Amino acid sequence: MMGRLKERLVSFVNNRWLVFVAAMWIQSCAGIGYVFGSISPVIKSSLNYNQRQLSSLGVAKDLGDSVGFLAGSLSEILPLWGALLVGALQNLVGYGWVWLIVTGRAPVLPLWAMCILIFVGNNGETYFNTAALVSCVQNFPKSRGPVVGILKGFAGLSGAILTQIYTMINFPDQASLIFMVAVGPAMVVIALMFMIRPVGGHRQVRQSDGLSFTFIYSVCLLLAAYLMGIMLLEDLVDVSHVLIIILTVILFFLLVIPIIIPIILSFWEESRHPAEEVLLPKPQEQEAGEAGYSRQDSQEVIFSEVEDEKPKEVDLLPRSERHKRIAQLQAKLFQAAAEGAVRVKRRRGPHRGEDFTLMQALIKADFWLIFFSLLLGSGSGLTVIDNLGQMSESLGYDNTHIFVSMISIWNFLGRVGGGYFSEIVVRDYAYPRPIAMAVAQIVMSVGHVFFAMGWPGAMYIGTLLIGLGYGAHWAIVPAAASELFGLKKFGALYNFLTLANPAGSLVFSGVIASGIYDSEAAKQAQQHPIPPQISFSFFSGLFAAADEPLKCVGSVCYFLTCMIMSGFCIVAAVLSIILVYRTKSVYANLYGKSRT
Repeated sequence: MMGRLKERLVSFVNNRWLVFVAAMWIQSCAGIGYVFGSISPVIKSSLNYNQRQLSSLGVAKDLGDSVGFLAGSLSEILPLWGALLVGALQNLVGYGWVWLIVTGRAPVLPLWAMCILIFVGNNGETYFNTAALVSCVQNFPKSRGPVVGILKGFAGLSGAILTQIYTMINFPDQASLIFMVAVGPAMVVIALMFMIRPVGGHRQVRQSDGLSFTFIYSVCLLLAAYLMGIMLLEDLVDVSHVLIIILTVILFFLLVIPIIIPIILSFWEESRHPAEEVLLPKPQEQEAGEAGYSRQDSQEVIFSEVEDEKPKEVDLLPRSERHKRIAQLQAKLFQAAAEGAVRVKRRRGPHRGEDFTLMQALIKADFWLIFFSLLLGSGSGLTVIDNLGQMSESLGYDNTHIFVSMISIWNFLGRVGGGYFSEIVVRDYAYPRPIAMAVAQIVMSVGHVFFAMGWPGAMYIGTLLIGLGYGAHWAIVPAAASELFGLKKFGALYNFLTLANPAGSLVFSGVIASGIYDSEAAKQAQQHPIPPQISFSFFSGLFAAADEPLKCVGSVCYFLTCMIMSGFCIVAAVLSIILVYRTKSVYANLYGKSRT
């Protein structure tokens, strides 16, 4: 009896679903950057910063969120728990020091030093993301889309989750939110870090996996709807503290409930017969990304020749006929090479679908197609997210934070839905995953048009379309990158691609949007100058007005910006379609054999 219980406990600890659930919990508190908008006012008031200085801290936050080279490199050298520990320490030191300064417990530092602290604190997030994605993509190699979408979705929801917990604890001052951001995620990560690891997930495939993913998706949808309901309730009604505690306890229950999957699989479901294990594909057979390492050297070279020599129309044949033609060509090459009739050339690097290093990927056109498509698509989406408050203000909306809350929910659903639907595309049709990214970018293009026109109710529709499209990028791109460039160096590849996000935002928000907004605001100021009696009534008011930034009113403020971004989303969709055309054969080889 004790031996059986011990066996079940070992099975539970090594269950890939336990790793997935633990990664979801880590991601639930990993989106530290989403809380910056709530902690920036207390930093501004405590340190007497102006808006320009606060914007500098915002840039440092965005850079910390996106510069993940170190996280990607360390995830290849250290065990994943080591990378998580480094991230937790960075988070604790960075934001912990900021809290000490804001509360007067440590001396005030110059602005550049505060930017470094914010960068270091927020950069811890890249370690959490990398470790969670690397472990789960390796454990679920045939379900990359859903896994990436769900994990990135929980990261997007973390801001709302942390804010709700802060509201429940009812701290005496706003500076305590900084303390919670410093300590909370670090505690969760340190508690769970030894669970986040590859556990041979390719040997744990079960017929119930589809049902398990359906349950996780149901929890995700319920969680999104519940958080939306909480936000609206707390915004519209004066809620008592007791009710806030009850609502937060229910939130915790929804976050914890997925643990039931590994518990049932480990303690109640009967173990599979050993013969069933043998029938499961080995990782080398399962992933084309590892094909080159599973064959003998001579076979590897012949396989390379087959890829080079086969006619292009072979990839368009039905599955059975395609495999037959490739087998015939491979047999001929084997025989010709053995007889010395052909001289087989040794390939110089990996083919698409195999394991690439970052340097090998950087010289591939496909990698840069993904990067620039992501830069134009997600960069324009991030610009809307960053300027949403000002955009809604210019159109005359008072409750601007409603749109900020809404877009975080749509962002979450976009990430979950993007992973789900892109998986249907590759699984059922063996079609390249980037086609889903092209669809998301066309949806975003339409959303930008709604923002540009400023019609009544257009903000709600635009927020929906941009949130869904932007979120979908972060489910589709990591999965596609792992399929085209392999899992071995996935951490480094993923963290390089994330640089597209701040790069796009810098161009769209920092150059285009702000320049056009200031230009339109200046035009309006010239057409409607401030009356002299108001402007010069008080000497102190003169200086207050001088520091006051110009405000723009009406749809004209962002019309041109949104139309430009709409056009760039169309360009991004074209780049994605080019990538689809170039990678059809890769996806046919990866997923064509699994179709029935």
